[in-house]
Amino acid sequence: MSMINAFRAGEIVLSESEQALIQRRDRLLGPSYRLFYQRPLHLVRGEGVWLYDAQGNAYLDAYNNVPSVGHCHPEVVAALARQAGILNTHTRYLHEGILDYAEQLLATMPSALGHVMFTCTGSEANDLAYRIAQACTGGTGVIVTRLAYHGTTKLIAEMSPSLGAPVAVADHVRLIDAPDHYHSGGQEVALAFLSSVREAIADMQSCGIRPAALLVDTIFSSDGVFADPAGFLAPAVAAIRAAGGLFIADEVQAGLGRTGDAFWGFERHGLIPDMVTMGKPMGDGHPMAAVALQPAVVQEFAKARYFNTFGGNPVAAAVGQAVLQIIQKQKLQENARDVGQYLRSRLSALADHYEVIGDVRGAGLFIGVELVMDRQTKVPATSQTTRIVNAMREKRVLISAAGPMANVLKIRPPLVFTREHADHFLDVFSSVLAQR
Repeated sequence: MSMINAFRAGEIVLSESEQALIQRRDRLLGPSYRLFYQRPLHLVRGEGVWLYDAQGNAYLDAYNNVPSVGHCHPEVVAALARQAGILNTHTRYLHEGILDYAEQLLATMPSALGHVMFTCTGSEANDLAYRIAQACTGGTGVIVTRLAYHGTTKLIAEMSPSLGAPVAVADHVRLIDAPDHYHSGGQEVALAFLSSVREAIADMQSCGIRPAALLVDTIFSSDGVFADPAGFLAPAVAAIRAAGGLFIADEVQAGLGRTGDAFWGFERHGLIPDMVTMGKPMGDGHPMAAVALQPAVVQEFAKARYFNTFGGNPVAAAVGQAVLQIIQKQKLQENARDVGQYLRSRLSALADHYEVIGDVRGAGLFIGVELVMDRQTKVPATSQTTRIVNAMREKRVLISAAGPMANVLKIRPPLVFTREHADHFLDVFSSVLAQR
């Protein structure tokens, strides 16, 4: 998973300036960093749904969920600059900003989620949520999906199998299959997922491991994008709670109106999580994240002090407020619902002409398109997916891929994506498919 859509030296001829920049990057940043696309992009500016390279060429961004309200939104930039010019310090002094933002953020969630704790990254948020779950339940066992990504701290990397074999899954972690309706053979998704969770719980208990949490990204992004049928998560959540564990909804991918018919992905399943983790889309790219939680679950953890030097600082709070206000004022959840439905329907229509499109799925402006060699056998079209992603990059439209066989196109544009942008995307996509 970590190498999907990655640059590999020697695969393509690069200009001298591109080679020099890559060599400088490797020398200074080291070997662990990865670049997207066979021909890496040298970006210098962003605006709305567009990114611009060093030559001034515009690229339609149909991939980045982090700039949720668009790259460099002027209201976000203004809020950041205004507060940075007044005060920016940590959260151990009294300040109205963090409280105002906490009230506004919690108001978007069920009232049972009464507290919010701020961090800087989604990785930190999931790390904190796991520590709280351990303290609350007395357990250590965590259930995640087989290709999940939840972050890069040591604790959470060991619960993120998508990072690849060099990052070993911890002994207290159990992996289960994603809720894949396309490959289910007609089996009901909710029952299959429930069965997997129950088996994982039983295996933990047989090894003397007490369950602490079921942790899922509610759009199952890395696993290949699975959103439907709405409600399928509920039985599995009931099972982990019956075993003494908690349900942690990772909303870094699905939250803030992206799924269109709900502000948070967990709402599509009729659930109230014990904890909700969020990340950088909260700040349109500014480094901020959080854990919202039911007050009862934090009582044991709260016996020890917690603070985060930068999480929830005055600038972060101002930025977060600006993002929430833009989503609500510009009706971006509704836009995600309407434009996402339009885009999915047009993609489904393309499947009538191109056999490589096996399945179109998702919710709102989070769409997965599974590509197959044959619709009967559903053999993954992995190499074709790589070709399509890179061909679209050459035509200046940016997407990526996901799934265990890297054959699911991941379409996840900023929430300000319009029908006109969708039409441009579809024109380019059609032209690339026609080149097969």
